[in-house]
Amino acid sequence: MATAQQQQSDPEVPVSTMPYPPLHTDKRFVVLSDWDGTITTRDSNDFMTDTLGYGPEKRRQGNLEILAGRETFRDEFRRMLQSVSANGHTFEQCKEALKQNIALDPGFKDFYSWCKANDVPVVIISSGMAPLIRAVLENLVGPEDAAAIEIVANDAVVQPDGRWEIAYRHPSSGFGHDKSQAILPYRALPDPPTIFFFGDGVSDMSAARHADVLFVKKKPGADNDLAAYCTREGIPHLLFEDFHRALGVVRRVVAGELSVRDALALGTA
Repeated sequence: MATAQQQQSDPEVPVSTMPYPPLHTDKRFVVLSDWDGTITTRDSNDFMTDTLGYGPEKRRQGNLEILAGRETFRDEFRRMLQSVSANGHTFEQCKEALKQNIALDPGFKDFYSWCKANDVPVVIISSGMAPLIRAVLENLVGPEDAAAIEIVANDAVVQPDGRWEIAYRHPSSGFGHDKSQAILPYRALPDPPTIFFFGDGVSDMSAARHADVLFVKKKPGADNDLAAYCTREGIPHLLFEDFHRALGVVRRVVAGELSVRDALALGTA
């Protein structure tokens, strides 16, 4: 029987149950970014699990099982979210709790403004649920900018009584949402753009090997699971603390002042 690690890295292309937005085939550079704990300062699903579900200790143990390859992200993440719903918290209650408690990375608004001004698309690639992300994003950046940012994520099934569960984009994948599938189609283009990918945790492991420039968020006192995974697997990456610092590197690569190889060689943004 295949291990959870093997299931998560299965080379077979998983079938998506949801459509993807069109590729930005006419762009030279594209930013793809995780949402929870990367664009935001705190992971919203961790917040729900810790405060409304079965708590931080059990959640952390689940993440360690994923890192060790003994559990798939898909199955462990489902258990996390089930603990929130089982405690009687409706989807709308969760949405309101996140809007009140989730904050934006202090540099993201400036980063996004620069990308918009320089024709660099920004796409959110998340293992969370699109309705929650959209609600929090609108709350943090306003409806106009939020509507312009594409979101590739999972969805939710909400019952009339308020109970809910996650609906995975790639239910056959051990990741639930295999984020590599947002990058690999760009790789297959005759003239592919340079892909910047931003992430922080175990849900980003499937994408880590495929970006041109991988930014891994470093958070003091946090778990930093993607950094641990990339170090263990020898995957070149740049550590960054906020999007202000990342912007300096992205700006230089887009301007042709820094090659992809030299950017990765910096080690830290």
